[in-house]
Amino acid sequence: MMALLSRDLALAFRAGGGFGLSLAFFLIVTVLVPFGVGPEGGTLARIAPGILWVGALLACLLSLDRIFALDHEDGTLDLLATAPIPLETVAATKALAHWLTTGLPLTLAAPVLAILLNLPPSGFFWLTASLALGTPALSMIGAFGAALTVGLKRGGLLLSLLVLPLYIPTLIFGAECARRGAEGLATATPVLMLLGITLGSLALLPFAAAAAIRVNLR
Repeated sequence: MMALLSRDLALAFRAGGGFGLSLAFFLIVTVLVPFGVGPEGGTLARIAPGILWVGALLACLLSLDRIFALDHEDGTLDLLATAPIPLETVAATKALAHWLTTGLPLTLAAPVLAILLNLPPSGFFWLTASLALGTPALSMIGAFGAALTVGLKRGGLLLSLLVLPLYIPTLIFGAECARRGAEGLATATPVLMLLGITLGSLALLPFAAAAAIRVNLR
C-alpha cells in the first residue's frame, strides 16, 4: 500500500497529475468571480463560501480521469488485480493519493483565496475545516466514478456526469458549514452531516470501486 501510494504521489508531482492544474483552476475561478459579480464587498462576502466550495469541487474533477486511466493503459491495473493487495485497498490508496495531491492543497489554499472574496476572518477556520472534512469524500466518490469508466475512450465527460450528482450533498453541507461559520451561527448540524458523508464514502465506496474494476477488467 505504501509503495503504491509513493508511486502515485511521485507520478502526480513529476508528470503534473492534477496537482498544479487544480490549484491554478481554483485560483482562476476565485479571481474571475469579482469581475463577473462586481467589487461590492458585501455581495462577495455572502457568496464567498459557495464560490470557494464550487471552485474546489470543479478543481477536483479535473484530475479524476487520471486515477485509474493511466494504470489501465500501461497494464499496471491488471497486475494490481492479481497482486496480494486487495483491490479495495488499491481503490482506497488511489483516492488517498488524489486527496493528497488535490484536496489537501485546495484546503490549504482556500483561506488565502478567501481574502480575494472578502470572506470575514471568522469564516477562515470553518472554510478550512469544511474542506478538510469534505474533500476526502470528493476524492473517494471520484475514485468510484473513475473505476466505473476505466477503459472507456473519452470517458471524462461521462465521469463528470456520473460524479457531479453524487457531489451535491457534500457541496451543500460544506458550503453551509462555511457560511454559518462566517456569520457566527451554529455549525454542528452541517459539520456532522459532512462528516457522515465522508465516513460513509470511505467505508462503502472502496468495495464498490473494486467491484467496478473487476467488471471492467473481465
